[in-house]
Amino acid sequence: MAKSKKAKKPNTSASTPSATSMSSPEQQRAGFFRRLAAMIYDTLVATAVGMCAAMAMIVFMVVSLKNGLFDMQGYAEPNEFIQNSALFTTIIQVWVGVWVAGFFLWFWKRGGQTLGMRAWRLRIFSTTEAPMTWSRLLLRLVTSLGGLGTLLVLFDVKNKLALQDRVAKTEVVKLTKNQNDHKSW
Repeated sequence: MAKSKKAKKPNTSASTPSATSMSSPEQQRAGFFRRLAAMIYDTLVATAVGMCAAMAMIVFMVVSLKNGLFDMQGYAEPNEFIQNSALFTTIIQVWVGVWVAGFFLWFWKRGGQTLGMRAWRLRIFSTTEAPMTWSRLLLRLVTSLGGLGTLLVLFDVKNKLALQDRVAKTEVVKLTKNQNDHKSW
């Protein structure tokens, strides 16, 4: 793991999201406020993803209840049953959580950037030669603690590593405009 303010040149194996042609051998790690701006952007997108996922599941449940696929247990309307059913509300919450987590994992795996990270020219790179696997990215997502892990960057001024970076052996670096262009990946 790099201990300086500058990060080592990213691994360029084609199987990882860190595959890119960097114009300089070193990149600066992203600071707290740039990460925060990307997190705010991503929160808006993740909220939209969650709302669409919830809507799809609720429509499925309402149609299923109206057509007798599930028993409404004496409730007159499907919305009353869904709101009062711990099972149905849990199913909706888990469904939404899977879609929101999938949003982050898919973007990190496919390009090392979410939409907010792309807008703020940030990208995740591995600090080891190990490939960025789904399990490693899931570990990164869980240890981010919903964004609270990023607060560690405020206290780690020298290395600029968040909790999720330390645990998953990754780093978030600032890109130039050229490096952020998807054609240069």
